[in-house]
Amino acid sequence: MIALVGLPGSGKTTVGRQLARRLQLPFVDSDHEIEARIGCSIREFFEREGELRFREMEEEVLDSLTQGEARVLSTGGGAVLRQANRQHLHDRGRVVYLKSTPEELFRRLRHDSNRPLLQVADPLLKLKNLFDERDPLYREVAHFVLETGRPSVATLVNMIVMQLELSGDITKP
Repeated sequence: MIALVGLPGSGKTTVGRQLARRLQLPFVDSDHEIEARIGCSIREFFEREGELRFREMEEEVLDSLTQGEARVLSTGGGAVLRQANRQHLHDRGRVVYLKSTPEELFRRLRHDSNRPLLQVADPLLKLKNLFDERDPLYREVAHFVLETGRPSVATLVNMIVMQLELSGDITKP
């Protein structure tokens, strides 16, 4: 299993889909799996049940998704908040941290109304606070850290594949 972690908007789903296609592996987005289980959007669940209940559900789903068949897994931005999630991700696969600056993320997400944690008066400040809180956790769980900066999705995929080949986690076809 190859898991992608990073802040909301760092490209985990977009890069993950392309990486899965390139490696000919199934792609799974943990947020989509959670929505399938709860029968509503994460935003609705968050508002109705609260963050604690969401994190409990996320932990159950990640425990399940990190076992079994090889796949590319895109995680929710806060998946690393729980020690159990970090442990499962790190021990059961290879983890790539797609590192983006808060300013870069704000530029990408400023018009996105589907991210519950960013529905605040100052989303840039919220992203800075999230980065400060979560960056050490992403680094703790990651086997590889990639700066998302300016590279295209294809370039990021190539960089991930190269890292996986160099580490012996995958072999060249």
